[in-house]
Amino acid sequence: MPGPCPGRSPDDVPALIFRLAHLTDPHVGPLPRPRLRQLLGKRATGYANWRRGRSRSHDMAVLSALVADLKAQGIDHVACTGDLCNIGLPSEWETARVFLEALGPPQAVSFVPGNHDAYVRGSLEGLLRACGDWTADDAGSAGRFPYLRRRGPLALVGLSTAIPTIPFAASGRLGPAQIAAAEALLRALATEPGRPCRVVMIHHPPHPGGAAAGRELRDAAAFTAMIARAGAELILHGHNHTTSLAHVPGPGGPVPIVGGSSASARPGAHGTAPERRAAYLIYAFEKVGDRHVITAAQRGLDGEGEVEVRDLGALSLG
Repeated sequence: MPGPCPGRSPDDVPALIFRLAHLTDPHVGPLPRPRLRQLLGKRATGYANWRRGRSRSHDMAVLSALVADLKAQGIDHVACTGDLCNIGLPSEWETARVFLEALGPPQAVSFVPGNHDAYVRGSLEGLLRACGDWTADDAGSAGRFPYLRRRGPLALVGLSTAIPTIPFAASGRLGPAQIAAAEALLRALATEPGRPCRVVMIHHPPHPGGAAAGRELRDAAAFTAMIARAGAELILHGHNHTTSLAHVPGPGGPVPIVGGSSASARPGAHGTAPERRAAYLIYAFEKVGDRHVITAAQRGLDGEGEVEVRDLGALSLG
C-alpha cells in the first residue's frame, strides 16, 4: 500500500487503518446442466452462450487462487458486487451460498446482486432466499435494498440494480424509491458525529457512459444527481470485468467510482492488460483529522498465474 498521502499535515495523527477487499463478477461454476423446461426465454440464449464460450472465459481454479490470496491478507471486511450466478438457475443458488461462505461469514462479507443474479423472473428472489444473510442490515433485515451495515469506520450502503431483461440485454435499474431511500441514508450519515466513511456498493457502473448501450444503468443520471446532492466517499461496482476509476461530483468534491475486474477471468479471456485480468481490490481507510483518506491496490494474476500487485494510490482526501 502507498505511504502518506499528499496534503497530510505532520501533526495529523491517523486512526487505525481499516482494510476492505472488493471482489466482483465471480460467475461461479461449473454451470449445472439445466432441465429442458428451464431453457425457456432468455435462459436458452444464455446457456447457448455459456456452452459456446463463456464457460471458457471463467476459470474456477483462478477464482480459488484469488480467494486464497484474499484470505491471507488480513482483510477486515469483503464487499462482493454481484454476478455470483450465470443464468439464474435454482441449482446455482446453493453454489452461490457455498462461495459466499468460503469468502467469510455474513458479518464479514457484504453482497449486492448483479444482472446475472436476476437473469429471469424469480431468479433474484431465489438467490436472496439462499444468500440473504450476506445482505442483512444492522437490524437483521435481509434482502431489502438499500441496506446499511456499519463496519469499523465504514458505513456500507448496498444497492440492487438487478432486474430481469430481454435476451442479449444486461442493463440495470435502481428505481426512484431506492434512489430516494439511498439519498436519505447518505444524508443522515453525513450529519452523524464523527461522520463515518460512506461506501456505496452497486453492480452496474453508476455514472452515465459507464457501460455500453444495453448494458448500462438505466437511471445512472438520476443516481449521479443524487450523489451530487448527498455525497459519498467511495462507490464500488462490477459488471464491466475491468478495473477502472471514474469520478462524479459530490457536495464536497469529486467522488471516486471504482470498478473491479472479474475474479474468475481466465488468463487472456478478457484481454491481457493488467486491468482486465482476474483480480480483486484492497482499500485502506484512515481518518486523519476530519478527513477520510482512502488508498487502493489491485491484487491480480499475471499471465503466469502469479500474484501481481498494482498500487492505485490515493483515491480520496475528502
